Amino acid sequence: MASSDDRTLLRGAGLRVTQQRTAVLEALRQRPHSTADAVATRVRAELGTISRQAVYDVLSALEHASLVRRIEPAGSAAVYETRVKDNHHHLVCRDCGRIVDVACAIGAAPCLDPSDLAGFAVDEAEVVFWGHCPDCQPPQPPSATSTPPE
Repeated sequence: MASSDDRTLLRGAGLRVTQQRTAVLEALRQRPHSTADAVATRVRAELGTISRQAVYDVLSALEHASLVRRIEPAGSAAVYETRVKDNHHHLVCRDCGRIVDVACAIGAAPCLDPSDLAGFAVDEAEVVFWGHCPDCQPPQPPSATSTPPE
């Protein structure tokens, strides 16, 4: 069942309230940074049936209404999240693909100032930090400054 917040959110964006839309929103709240296929799997578990195309259509409508954000880390499938309009950034693991939200790097939006605006009126900066999550980091050798056991 759709929460009253979801109904208000959808109506406020000029969208009809449907089971599919509320189920997609809920799936993304439960597991941010999900691919469309992962969302479809969770929505099917809740509703019983929904086509992959219907999920893509819902995601597109929600993205167009600025209710979800689509990010596309290089070399990865697009993922979606419900955290929008706050200009946050992402940490992406090079090994497992895990994505974690990170607050703005420094300062107020758009967080970074380009060296040359080239006439643009910048309203958002998209920054992706790449590295290795804690689970994918190789074990670190003991520090040379640590004291040996007695």
